[in-house]
Amino acid sequence: MIKVFFSYSHKDEELRNELETHLAALKRQGVIETWHDRRIGAGVDIDREIDQHLELADIILLLVSPYFIASDYCYDVEMKGAIERHSAGETVVIPVILHPCDWKGAPFGKLRATPTDGKPVSKFSNLHDAFLEITQDIRAVAKSIATEREIEISNTQVASNPIRGQVKKRPVGLQPRSGNLRVRKKFADLDRSRYVAESFEYMANYFENSLAELEARVAKINADFRRIDANTFTASIFESGDCVSSCKIWLSSDTNSSGEIRYSTSTSGNSWNESIHIEDDGYSMGLRAMGFHFMQQHERDKLLTKEGGAELFWSMLIGSLQ
Repeated sequence: MIKVFFSYSHKDEELRNELETHLAALKRQGVIETWHDRRIGAGVDIDREIDQHLELADIILLLVSPYFIASDYCYDVEMKGAIERHSAGETVVIPVILHPCDWKGAPFGKLRATPTDGKPVSKFSNLHDAFLEITQDIRAVAKSIATEREIEISNTQVASNPIRGQVKKRPVGLQPRSGNLRVRKKFADLDRSRYVAESFEYMANYFENSLAELEARVAKINADFRRIDANTFTASIFESGDCVSSCKIWLSSDTNSSGEIRYSTSTSGNSWNESIHIEDDGYSMGLRAMGFHFMQQHERDKLLTKEGGAELFWSMLIGSLQ
């Protein structure tokens, strides 16, 4: 999966949140995973954590604004490191122009910016039009990186496993061959069971962290996360003391041996509104929603990642507040 890093000023956090919302489809489809500094937990070394994720990023988004350029950390640390890795061919830097500012003379000024022609997001009459362009650009870059990666892996595999009886006289990369070298896999029941259990644990952590962040950001919001047992947790959101949204999520094995993760708007009882189970496409495992919650057809057809499954259920919980 392609790793995307957000470099931005906290004064632009609202627009970063909006962009991340538009990237939800890419995350659900398993195309990308995103990271920004709001994911850093308490007690973690901030600089070290940012450096590690910056070094691992396949795509680095520079959310450009006057605040970004004025920030010593954004400009001198994150942007500098990003440009160095871009120049070395280790990542792709995409300037995302949020607000009008003098950015063309910056080290990233010669890179193709988004939206088209570097038009600032704030200049669009409808911000969704701007974020759609940005999302499409990110999708295209992610697809290109993924394709190059598959070719490199294929080259490496063929080079290290020459066909029996043949002597390799030239580097494999110089010989004609097909790029269609994927081989189907068979996943055992144990693999499936572990994947579902890992997905549930990921979801529990995702909800606990998201509720804590929501409570920290919005003064009138209080949140409650409760781990009932190893296979069940509840989440509730309170606004000015009144419960406005709640859910129960649990790992069930009623219908199949691998188990499935169920979502209910009621924190008691066993009725459920949505369910996620494991499937595979012959090459990798993923999660499939039953589709009771409103989803686009192309979203139903795609296997979800662990993050995609967690985000689907989170959107059901927070939807009534948005």
